[in-house]
Amino acid sequence: MSALRVGVLAYPGCFASEVFGVPDLLTMATHIAGPDHAGYEVTIVSPRRRVAASGGAALAVCPLREVDVLVVPGFELVPGLDVAAKLASLAPEVTAIRSHAATGSAVVSICVGAFLLAEAGLLNRRRATTAWLHADELARRCPQAEVRPERLVVTDTGVTTTAAFSAMYDFALELIREHSGAGVARATARVALVDDARSSQTPYVDAGLLPRPGNAFSHQVMRRLDQHLAARYDLAALSDTFHVSTRTLLRRFADETGRSPLEYLQSSRVRRARHLLETTDRTVADISAAVGYRDPSTFAALFAKHTGRRPRDYRAAFRRGAG
Repeated sequence: MSALRVGVLAYPGCFASEVFGVPDLLTMATHIAGPDHAGYEVTIVSPRRRVAASGGAALAVCPLREVDVLVVPGFELVPGLDVAAKLASLAPEVTAIRSHAATGSAVVSICVGAFLLAEAGLLNRRRATTAWLHADELARRCPQAEVRPERLVVTDTGVTTTAAFSAMYDFALELIREHSGAGVARATARVALVDDARSSQTPYVDAGLLPRPGNAFSHQVMRRLDQHLAARYDLAALSDTFHVSTRTLLRRFADETGRSPLEYLQSSRVRRARHLLETTDRTVADISAAVGYRDPSTFAALFAKHTGRRPRDYRAAFRRGAG
């Protein structure tokens, strides 16, 4: 078996860690597999002669060449960034991605590198993922894609997309598993201290970091619900507080946020419960009551629906020490 040719596409402003993360793990896998294994031939490629990554770090790059797998790292997608202008400035890279895909070879994006794949037209009529923080933006920019924000890695007919930063290791381990075998992938994960059993990014979502849709009315309703998390949900009383009918409240809130007040309240309760599970020693039953659920089993089912883990499993994975 010949070496698998992997090219990482470097471009101005890309995350340097995402340029080198996959090659470094593949190098470890090659050493673990031993001298009789063909291993991986990795190059950092670019249509440009010089590339400076995020933070101004200069990258040594090679000209574009034929590879079996092209990896596209992400970039710094900060609030207020003109994404359209950013992608327009990367026209040579978008063309390179499109040309590589036309050969039938695999294309992989890391994190918001998915936006470059979308710009190249590769996500149309495909399932895809990206960092949960930017999944809605990707869905808006590429409505023909089926964006799956809960997934860590999605592969659809030769195109792979991953979630944020560390999901590059989930992809790399899958690549090692396919090319070098499950044993090499497992050993590589253990040597690198990388979790090789993750399947979802849902437990990592912090809804408090997501942009809040809506305007003054919905924000007032949200604030009221946040201030009374443990209280019984009473739509009629909530409507009376804002001097509108229940029908008007539901319509205005949905128009501004895309969901119902109850759905918002449930997500807010889960967010508070996550914080308590991470930072206190309070029992699950106590936390359940603190966020408005007398029945811990009902709370546990809702919590698992939102995070992908039962409360005790979540605490075991994300415990930060008692607050």
